[in-house]
Formats: sequence, structure tokens, C-alpha cells
Amino acid sequence: MVLVLVILAPATTSPAHGQPAPVDPLPSWNDGTSKRAIVDFVTRVTKEGVPDFVPIAERIATFDNDGTLWCEQPVYTQAFFAFDRVKQLAAVHPEFKVNEPYRSILEGDQAAMARFGSHEITALLAATHAGMTTDEFNRLASTWLDTARHPRFHQLFKACVYQPQIELLAYLRANQFKTFIVTGGGIDFVRAFAEATYGIPPEQVIGSSTKTRFELRDGKFVLVKLAELNSIDDKVGKPININLHIGRRPILAFGNSDGDLEMLQYTASGAGLRLMLLLHHDDATREYDYDRKSRVGTLDLAWDEAVKQGWLVVSLKDDFKTVFAFEK
Repeated sequence: MVLVLVILAPATTSPAHGQPAPVDPLPSWNDGTSKRAIVDFVTRVTKEGVPDFVPIAERIATFDNDGTLWCEQPVYTQAFFAFDRVKQLAAVHPEFKVNEPYRSILEGDQAAMARFGSHEITALLAATHAGMTTDEFNRLASTWLDTARHPRFHQLFKACVYQPQIELLAYLRANQFKTFIVTGGGIDFVRAFAEATYGIPPEQVIGSSTKTRFELRDGKFVLVKLAELNSIDDKVGKPININLHIGRRPILAFGNSDGDLEMLQYTASGAGLRLMLLLHHDDATREYDYDRKSRVGTLDLAWDEAVKQGWLVVSLKDDFKTVFAFEK
């Protein structure tokens, strides 16, 4: 039998046996049930000659982004991006001061913004995203992410990623998994930082999208973003888009909210060994404490399903030794 490579660091000598000892591939995870379950799963599906072995081509792992890979409170990061765009554009759009949803944003009305639905979101997309090419949007989002900071942690938003999850992604890839982001966030926005931040290339990012139009501008053919929704990659949209873009059912799926329930159910319904994980935000000191009926990232139906089906609920408080790299 052959054991597939697990991440190893330069060897150190074991005092007990005088043999090289591997370095823990998940050092920001506390030793406990969750960490052991992850390592056990990876070991079992990558060990040739055993019943749970999974061929490399089928080692698909899908991760939600907001609240699973990076902080989603007090509102989604892309919402901050859209809000800042409204403020920038207000100088040339005086109607923003009297028309919703722009007026609430400019006035900082948190209660009103919490009630935004599809109509308000479409209006925001029209004002902040539509009309520019996909390349222009990528540059705009990348520039914003290089300077915009989280209001509580005062760190760049892209620094507010969970260090244990960065290690988990690397651990899976070292064991020949293909890692995908499957998010309700905008696909172009996430693609602007996913490769540099998570090591996940643009073609392995699945997200919500607006329609685009093929145009000739200044002698070059481009794609122009429109103010019309194309796909909402949330709830049932996640397994639908996984099938559309990946074509294989994941064997591991990691989420944190009811928006991820169907992705987890789809993963669990496949044959063979599967691992379904939910991140429970229960640490108000180091991050946030929220679950049922939360304004952002509600974990209610998915929590009940996880308990019923025996899925792994990861406690941010108990399982994450380190939450953010900047803590060190």
C-alpha cells in the first residue's frame, strides 16, 4: 500500500526514536475531534488498496467563501465595496441623495440596508458594476482590496481570512484534492483576490454573476457587465452550479450558513466516504458570535441538518487555535 504525500516540513529528529518527525500540516487547528476527523478522512480517501480510496480525479473539495474562508461580519465584504462605490459616484449622481437604496447607504442607515432585497441589490449592481468591462472591474476590485480595511480589525479585508482554512486548503491540495470556491458572492469580485489569497485560480471560483455583453471597444473585443442578474449561487443554486461548472460531485464540502445547506446535502448524497463541515461562529472575542436568525450568515436549518446527519460542526472558538494570521 502507498500512503499519499502529506505536507512535510524539513525533518526534525524525534527524541524517542531518532527518526525524522513530520511537522503538523494544520498547526492553527487545536487538537480535537474536528482536526482528527479531517486528517482521518484525508488519510482514508488517499490510501491506495483500502475500501475508502478515492481516485485523484474525484477528489473534489468545495468551500463557501463568506464566513467560511474569511470574515463576513458585520456585512459581506462585497457590500462594503458596493457601498464605497456609491459614495464615490455620488458626486456625479446627485439623485443618490434622495433615491433608495443609495440614500440609506450615504446616510449610513444600517436598519434600512439590512432590509435590502433583490430590487435594491439589482440597483446597486447597476450603479457600481454595470457598464464597465470585466477587466476594468477586476482592476477596480483589486485596487479596492489593496487598501480597504475591516472596520473592527483595522486590517485589510483580504487579511481577514481564517488561517486554519488556508492551512486546510494547502493540506488538501498536497493530497491531490482540487479545491473550489462556491460562493453567493460575485464571481468576478472573488476572482480578483482568490488566487493570491487562497491559491485557488479563477477557473475554480464559482459565484453569483450578472449578465455580460460582447462588445467592440477601442478596437478590442471585451465583455461588458450588465445590470441584470444571471445566476444566484446560493442555496439550490450551489449544487446546480457545481454540476454545471465542475461536473463532479464533491467528496468534501465546507460551509457556515443555511445558504450552504444544499451544497452539503448534495455532497452527502454521493457514494463512498464523504465529509461535510459547518463552521460555527461562537467566538465574540476573537471574531464574532452568531448563528440562528443572524442578519448575516444565518446558521439555522443547516445546523439542525448537521446534528441530524452527523456532519462535522467546527467550533471557531474551540477548534481554531489561531483565527487570523495577523494575531501572531
